[in-house]
Amino acid sequence: MNLGQRLKTFFIGKSRDLTDKRLFHNTSLVALFAWVALGANGISSSCYGPEAAWGALDKHTYLALFVALASVITIIVISASYSQIIEAFPAGGGGYVVASKLLHPAAGVVAGCALIVDYVLTIAVSVASGADALFSFLPPHWQPYKLMAAVGGLLLLTVMNLRGVKESVVICLPVFILFLITHAFVILYGIVTHVTGMSGVVSATAADVKGAHSELGLGMMLFLIMRAYAQGAGTYTGIEGVSNSMLMLREPRVETGKKTMRYMAISLCIVVAGLLVSYLLWQVGPPVEGKTLNAVLLEKVTTDWPPRLGFAFVLVTLISEAALLLIAAQAGFMGGPQVLANMALDRWFPTRFATLSDRFVTQNGVLLMGAAALGVMIVTGGSMALLVLLYSLNVFITFTLSQLGMVRNWWQQRAVTPAWRRKLAINGIGFSLSLFILVFLSVIKLKEGGWVTLAGTGMLIALAFAIKRHYRATATVLRRLDDLIEVAELSGSSVERARTAAEEGPKLDTNAKTAVLLVNGFNGLGLHTLLGVMRMFPGVFKNFIFVQVGVVDAGNFKGAAEIENCRRNSEAEIQRYVNYMRQHGFYAEGITAVGTDLVAEVTELSPEILKRFPHAVFFGGQLVFPDESFVTRWLHNYAVFALQRKFYQKGFPFLILPIRV
Repeated sequence: MNLGQRLKTFFIGKSRDLTDKRLFHNTSLVALFAWVALGANGISSSCYGPEAAWGALDKHTYLALFVALASVITIIVISASYSQIIEAFPAGGGGYVVASKLLHPAAGVVAGCALIVDYVLTIAVSVASGADALFSFLPPHWQPYKLMAAVGGLLLLTVMNLRGVKESVVICLPVFILFLITHAFVILYGIVTHVTGMSGVVSATAADVKGAHSELGLGMMLFLIMRAYAQGAGTYTGIEGVSNSMLMLREPRVETGKKTMRYMAISLCIVVAGLLVSYLLWQVGPPVEGKTLNAVLLEKVTTDWPPRLGFAFVLVTLISEAALLLIAAQAGFMGGPQVLANMALDRWFPTRFATLSDRFVTQNGVLLMGAAALGVMIVTGGSMALLVLLYSLNVFITFTLSQLGMVRNWWQQRAVTPAWRRKLAINGIGFSLSLFILVFLSVIKLKEGGWVTLAGTGMLIALAFAIKRHYRATATVLRRLDDLIEVAELSGSSVERARTAAEEGPKLDTNAKTAVLLVNGFNGLGLHTLLGVMRMFPGVFKNFIFVQVGVVDAGNFKGAAEIENCRRNSEAEIQRYVNYMRQHGFYAEGITAVGTDLVAEVTELSPEILKRFPHAVFFGGQLVFPDESFVTRWLHNYAVFALQRKFYQKGFPFLILPIRV
C-alpha cells in the first residue's frame, strides 16, 4: 500500500465490500440517527431563526407570541405535507423529483437548482453560526480567529462525510442529545420560574397589541408580525431533507421517513416556540456585540446561580450549540449530493455526480458542496449578517413547487384516491404558506442582497440546461451508432442458420491472439469498437473476450436486489456479444464484474485475463469531440484514458479506438 492509499484509509476509511450481506444495513440510518443527521439542521436554526424574528419586532416584543404560534403551525403543516411526499415518492428525490414528475422537467430543474444553492448556504450558515456561538464566550480579542475556526470546521465536516453518513452521525449523537437536554432545561426553567407572572404576560401582550395598533395601525402591525415571521423562516429549512434522502434510511423506508419527520416536527416546535417565549419571559434586551441572543438569554437565566455553576452551564450549552450547528451542516452534505446525483442521472449535471466512492458515498457531490460552501464562507467573511440575507429564500422555491405538484397530483387522482380531499387540503395549505413566505422574503430580501442568491440560482439553472443540451446531442450521435445493432443481429441470424451443425461452437486456443474489448452494454459504441478491431487487424485475433463492469451508482444503490439486477443485466448484455462472435466463427466469452469504480474493477481483472491469454491485447472505444475542451472532459468520464495509464504502468498492451462525434 503506497502513501496515498495509507492516507486515504486513515482519513476516509477502508473500502467497503459490495458482497457484504450487511452492507445496506451498515450504511442506512434508523429514525433516531436520521433525526440527528437531518433534524439537526432544523433544530439548530433555533440559534439564529428565533433571533432574526425577535429582532424584526423592534420594541413590540410581546408580538413574539403570535410569531411563535404561526411558526408552530407552519412547522406542523409543512411536516405533514412532506410526509405525504414521502409516501408518494418512497425512492426519494424530494422537491426535484416531485416537480419533475408532477409539473414539468423544467420545474424540476428550478426546484433542484434552488435546493442545491440552499444546501450550500445551509452548510455555510450552520458553520458560521457555530463559530459565532463558540466565540460568544471567548475574549473579544479572539474574534479575528473566528473565520479560521469556521473554515477548519467546514474541512473537518467534509472529511467526515467522505467517510460515510452513518459514521459521521454516530459521532454527532452525543452532541445532539446534549443540545436538546440543555435547551429543554432552559425553556422549562424559564417557564417554571415565571409561572406566577403568566397573567402579566397576557396583559402585557394585550397592551403591546393595543399600543402597536394605535402607533402603527392595523395594517402595519400585521405587516410587522408577518415580517418577523418571514425573517425567522430559516427555522423551517431542513424539513424537506428527509424526502431528499430516503435512500439513506433503513427499511421500511417510508415508515422510517415518517417517524423521522415526526421527531423533527415535535422537537423543532418545542425549541423554536420555547425560545421565543423565553426571550419574552426574561426580557432579553438588544443584541450584545460579539454575542448571540441565546448567549444573552443564558447569562440572564444563570444570573442568580453560583458563579462557577452558571459559567459551566453557559459554557456547556454554548459549546453544544456550536457543535450542533456544525452537525446541522450534515443536512447540506446529505441532501445536496443526493439532489446532484438525481439530476446527474437525468443528465442535467455531469454523470460523475451520480458515481459512488468505495465507501458508497457520492464523493464528487460532497466535495463540490464543501468547496462551494468554503467559497461562500470566504467571500462573506463568515458574517452571519450577510449569510442570513442570502439564506432561506431558495428553499421556499422548492417548497412551493413541490407542494403545487402534490396539489395537482391529488386533484388528478381524486377518482381513485378515497382521502383525496384531506391530502389535497394538507398540501394546499402547505403551498399557500410556502408561497406567502417566498413572496414576502423576496420583497424583503431582494434589496438587501437576496438577489445574489436568485442570480446564482439562475446561473446554475442555465448551466443545467446547457449540460442537458450537450448530452442530448451526444445521445443523438449514439443512437445513430445503434443502427449497427440491427445490422449485427440480422447478420448473426443468417450465419447461425449456416452453423446449425456446430453446436459446440469454435474451439478455444489460449495461445492464439486474443482481443479483450471493454464494453458497456450491447450498443452501437461497443459494436463500432468491435468492428474497428476486426477492420484494423483482419484475421489477427482468434479469441474475443468481452469485459463489462456493472457500475453501481446513486441510481441503483438501493438494495441487494438492485445490485443483483445490475449483475444479471451485465451478463445478459455481454452474452449478446459472445453469441454474435461465435456465430461468425470466433471463440468468445464474457467476463462481468460489479463495482463502483470501472477502472479499479478492470485493473483487478486484467492480470487473470493475461494469465489465461498471454497474447491478449486490450481495446476500448472513446468518443472524440471536434472541439475537445475541459468541458467535454468534465461531462464524460474518459475512463479508457485512466485505464490506459494504469495498464501502461503495468506493461499491459492497451489500445484506444477513437469514435469521432
